[in-house]
Amino acid sequence: MTIVSVPYHLDERLPEPGLPLPSDATTVEIPLPDGDVWQRLGALYSVAVDEVARVAGRGEVPTVVSGDCMVSLAVLAGLQRAGTDAAIVWFDAHGDVQTVETTESGYVGGMPLRIAVGYRPELIADRLGLRPLPENRALLVDARDLDDSEAEYLATSDIARCEVDEITEAVLPDGPLLLHIDLDVIDAAEFPGMSFPVGGGPTRSAVLTAIRRILSTGRVRAFDVACTWRPDEQHGEARARILADLVAASEAPH
Repeated sequence: MTIVSVPYHLDERLPEPGLPLPSDATTVEIPLPDGDVWQRLGALYSVAVDEVARVAGRGEVPTVVSGDCMVSLAVLAGLQRAGTDAAIVWFDAHGDVQTVETTESGYVGGMPLRIAVGYRPELIADRLGLRPLPENRALLVDARDLDDSEAEYLATSDIARCEVDEITEAVLPDGPLLLHIDLDVIDAAEFPGMSFPVGGGPTRSAVLTAIRRILSTGRVRAFDVACTWRPDEQHGEARARILADLVAASEAPH
């Protein structure tokens, strides 16, 4: 098992220790070019695509840890380059299906799942060599904080949805999987300090149980963890503990 750290929130380098990971993690870090956020992310994620493809190409399951959900696009593109046509299981308190045209905040970190299923490939997918994922090969888990435009889109799309406690092999997409988790899927009262906290969610224990259940299928080809937390030390112990638990789960025999 290889851990790949992408210690950025979008195109901003996280302060140390933003991602409390083992010292042998491979770090993706480059001088970012001038330009808009899409150009900068394209440069950074091109390197991440190379690393994921390299690890997956030798038959290993990369665990990719970053400060946001956008890096999942690089993980999916890396799997595709390595010859794996993966579906996505997406744990997130948010929908992540915003668009440039519908977002009120302008936050591009709310768009990665929409981009993965084919929205405006010229923004970044083309640069990464990312082929669009059919909507019916995506499962969105416990997304409970949706803008109106996201709710409208999901109501008519083929993206499947379920809650954490409904995870069984029967609800998973067919074939190999990219397993993505944004840690804000955990109830904000139990796991504080997130950048975009959402209440009314599952417990940490329930999320870990569901993650382990998916990993136990043996179909996960990459595991992508988004640490969307505020950069502070107050919750450092809890953050290190959940990352250790997730890494341990990904290392267990499946």
